[in-house]
Amino acid sequence: MRRHLLIGAAAAALFVAPAFAETPIGADKQTAVAVTIYNNDLALVRDSRNVTLAEGENDLAFIEVSAGIRPETALLTGRGAQLDIVEQNFDFDLLTPQKLLEKSVGQSIRVVRTNPETGADTTEDATVLSVAEGQVVLKIGDRIEVTPPGRLVYSAVPANLRDRPTLVVKLASKQAGEVPVDLSYLTRGLSWSADYVAELAPDEKTINLNGWVTLTNMSGITYNNAKLQLVAGDVNQYQPAPPQPMMEAMAANGMVRQKMVSEAAFEYHLYSLDRPTTLKENQTKQVALLAADAIPVEKQYLLANVAQLGNNYGNKIGETQRVNAEVRMKIKNEEASHLGLPLPSGVVRVYKADSDGDAIFVGEDHIDHTPKNEQLDLMLGRAFDVTARGKQVSYSRIADNVYENAYEIEVKNAKKEPVTVTLREFVPGDWKMLEESTKSTKPDASTAEWQLQVPAEGSAKLSYKVRITF
Repeated sequence: MRRHLLIGAAAAALFVAPAFAETPIGADKQTAVAVTIYNNDLALVRDSRNVTLAEGENDLAFIEVSAGIRPETALLTGRGAQLDIVEQNFDFDLLTPQKLLEKSVGQSIRVVRTNPETGADTTEDATVLSVAEGQVVLKIGDRIEVTPPGRLVYSAVPANLRDRPTLVVKLASKQAGEVPVDLSYLTRGLSWSADYVAELAPDEKTINLNGWVTLTNMSGITYNNAKLQLVAGDVNQYQPAPPQPMMEAMAANGMVRQKMVSEAAFEYHLYSLDRPTTLKENQTKQVALLAADAIPVEKQYLLANVAQLGNNYGNKIGETQRVNAEVRMKIKNEEASHLGLPLPSGVVRVYKADSDGDAIFVGEDHIDHTPKNEQLDLMLGRAFDVTARGKQVSYSRIADNVYENAYEIEVKNAKKEPVTVTLREFVPGDWKMLEESTKSTKPDASTAEWQLQVPAEGSAKLSYKVRITF
């Protein structure tokens, strides 16, 4: 029976240290670790360990550094000792059966075969000629064999293979003895995102909001009892942002309960977990960010560009298709609204209890990084019972570049209570409203907006006439 290639247990036990003299600095020498995770797959690791130095030149092998380390960003500093860094090397060629074969080309190994009937082992010496696409070519005695059956046994692991990612730092020290050092570096493989869960009150006037941070560690190592910080903002990776003094955390009247402390950091916001946490390799972890109750919200029904469906003011158009109103929820991120916190970018999911008290999902939207005193505008979906249809009732071209058009929008409400609907129409060029059944406002140079009251199980119409000069 042919067998898959594998490293025998005896061979695995033969791992030896690299041939050059170096001092291994493993996780057992670690005294503290801090991890600051940025957006865009970037993190700063600050790893404190105790090392024993000899006077003169030292090769320190820092074992269990992140596999996603950017070696050019590594900085080693000694506390109370002057260290002269000569060079540093990141060894990421990790020990695997395939790598062991590739590094053994031209070397002698042993092939061990087990007799299936007697269980006796026979051993032959072989030379590895080549390795490609999962197959190995061996010279055994006077014959050449390709991927022979049996176990391949190695006398040692090549010096340039590591069982874990290792950063080797060559330095010169003017003194001998144990010295605490700090190794800082940027790495890939650590990321975070924010998620929010909002519970809408039965009267739809307030929400209770809970925020969570989701951490993902794909960096290849575990960070035990790490001090954790998160940076919200778009950081230029070539100019890491230094921390700045802490801003006051908002917790007035107990309405906001922050699980992570926020502070300003340069032009960003830094969130710090109030206790150490362990980030295991290949793990996703959730940490509470905030909890706030009774936040006032404003519900809005929005119908945009129903009358002309785009920039069609210079054309004749007929009746437009029926559209359902957008359902939006507006929240003021201010202390008066029981919030007033810097909110990192994330998804807000909104739930509301039905008549039996069971929560149902009513919509979600993504928010950008939102500073204090800004407004959140969430689009939750489209209203089933609030619809509209528009039509052009007149069209006049009174000059080469001047048009006078009239429109009518009918809004229907199948709900058992009246609603207020926001109608918003894009108007190009220089324009003037000539006639309108409901007074409009002008939020910006290209928009006309109306607030239309629609009775329960009824309808309402908006008509307007506009002159446009292109």
